[in-house]
Amino acid sequence: MSDGKKPLNNKSVEELLSLLSMGVELNEAQKKQMKDHKFWKTQPVPDYDEQIVKEGPIDQHKTPADIPNDPYPLLGDFEWYDVNLDDDVELDELYQLLYENYVEDEDATFRFKYSREFFKWALKPPGWRKEWHVGVRVKTSGRLVAFIAGTPCTLKLTKSNSTIKSVEINFLNIHKKLRSKRLAPVLIKEVTRRINKQDIWQALYTGGQVLPSPVSTCRYTHRPINWSKLHDVGFSHLPENSTKAKMVAHYTLPNATNTAGFREMSGKDLDQVFDLLTKFQERYELIQVFTKDEMNHWLLGGESVGDSGKSNVIKTFVVENQDGKITDFFSYYLLPFTVLNNPDHNELGIAYLYYYASDSVWDSNNGEDESIYKKRLNSLMQDVLITSKQFDVDVFNCLTSQDNPYFIKPCKFGNGDGFLNFYLFNYKTFPIHGGIDPKTKEVTVKKGGIGTVLL
Repeated sequence: MSDGKKPLNNKSVEELLSLLSMGVELNEAQKKQMKDHKFWKTQPVPDYDEQIVKEGPIDQHKTPADIPNDPYPLLGDFEWYDVNLDDDVELDELYQLLYENYVEDEDATFRFKYSREFFKWALKPPGWRKEWHVGVRVKTSGRLVAFIAGTPCTLKLTKSNSTIKSVEINFLNIHKKLRSKRLAPVLIKEVTRRINKQDIWQALYTGGQVLPSPVSTCRYTHRPINWSKLHDVGFSHLPENSTKAKMVAHYTLPNATNTAGFREMSGKDLDQVFDLLTKFQERYELIQVFTKDEMNHWLLGGESVGDSGKSNVIKTFVVENQDGKITDFFSYYLLPFTVLNNPDHNELGIAYLYYYASDSVWDSNNGEDESIYKKRLNSLMQDVLITSKQFDVDVFNCLTSQDNPYFIKPCKFGNGDGFLNFYLFNYKTFPIHGGIDPKTKEVTVKKGGIGTVLL
């Protein structure tokens, strides 16, 4: 990531946008370069320097009848294909495409290690549509070379009380050898066309690149669970004036959780957790509104768990008091890394913080004094970290969204190099705090306004 201190010469559009997000003033030539962003300037998104004065849709008054029935044309060597997630062969093809070509660190040391169960959990929530799993194949070989996915969701901007029927766009991926073919804009336009045909006109998406124009920016943070292994694979480095033994001791966790009534969530808890999260989420500015079926899917795995009865991807824990009331819950999902070119380790266990809620937030002065809540949150997060050890987690990740800044430093999370930008397609909204200082990018003591979590 740029630190904003390098000279502003010969910068790519993405780098310029990154500088803008840090408050760096651009000259006129650089501003012109921004305005020449060929694809995004044709899309219904706010301009990079636009001052939002009113929230609402950008491109309005269209109906599905206004949208073409035929897909966008592809170059002659390629054809559209709806990936069938119920077919294990096609799931494996998707895995191979993402494994070889999706997000990879700069040193090509780590790659995401997806599973069939993960894809079914991530891409088949209630209301999913096969035609929103958009693939591109080579006509002659049938090889899958590009993919983009949309999943249904209902968003809410709580300050304006605006509910938005929407989709989440994810897993945009193109084979490395085809990046010059400009397939990405066509993929985005095609999945948009298919979604518009269902009378849905907004979308939520995220990315590490800064595009026109982020609603919010959050920072990744990492909490080592197995520091020694992280050091062995090059994920964590030994600080000056320290030793390996000191670092291991610093991150060592107890073997047992401390909170009374802390246990894994089951189906019988769904009604109470639904009510708790629904009320709790209203404290944030941008949230996802769940049905009970959706919550069952996202917190318990839904139909993606198969015959086992328990998800291998999503882990959710509740706290039940002596009266049988669910007072708190926490969840996280597992998505390991494959470690490349390391003789001792071939996989890193990675956990990502997901949704949580605690009724302790309303305990003091109607929520005005959050000291009780902050203490409770830190204690629960400590227990969550402890549970991750049983699933061979080596590092626990979380963003600076939700109330995460309240426990990031006390629970020994460290700043990562990565940032995640949140975008709304075809909708203008006022900027939302991402839990970091807009200029320094350091974690603040102020909670984030982003309450929704994208995979």
